[in-house]
Amino acid sequence: MPNPIEAVWNILKTAVDNTDEPRTPLHIIEVGDCWTYLTMMEEFIRYEEVGLNTTTDDEVLEMLTDIVRLCESQVKKISAFMKEEGVPLPDVTSSKPESNSKEIPLGVKLTDDEITNGIAFKLVICMQACAKGQANSVRNDVGILWFGFYSEWVTFGTTLKTLMRKRGWLKVPPYYYPPGSPNS
Repeated sequence: MPNPIEAVWNILKTAVDNTDEPRTPLHIIEVGDCWTYLTMMEEFIRYEEVGLNTTTDDEVLEMLTDIVRLCESQVKKISAFMKEEGVPLPDVTSSKPESNSKEIPLGVKLTDDEITNGIAFKLVICMQACAKGQANSVRNDVGILWFGFYSEWVTFGTTLKTLMRKRGWLKVPPYYYPPGSPNS
């Protein structure tokens, strides 16, 4: 059975002592994963900006501010990595201007429930993209980049789930009761 500590040690050893692994160019799937993820992050930030313009709830505003910081940090890291590797950056939409939430018509305005569930959905998509990127990576530095992003999402996700559970916004599928169980 593989030893997780030994696996991490081997990755760190390879990262420090680059004699074991020559630095190869990124392969096409690594490039595609980076390009797609950067595009996703930029679009995710646009959604968060809409949420910031829509909500007046202090806890939701704080959560949105935190996730904008997280996404911007990841955009900065992956953009710098892609530039260093010579990968062209995607053309993305520009930032949303600030607006007054009281001026948004009710039929257009997102509720706090919709905002947080939209963030939760996007968080799941980002985590899947990180796992895919890590699985597709051949170079250890690329795998570590994806693992770092994934870890940040896991950390943020626990905070988001706590807020959603507290407010009753967490969408829970129907419970499953096996045939013959006392609850069926």
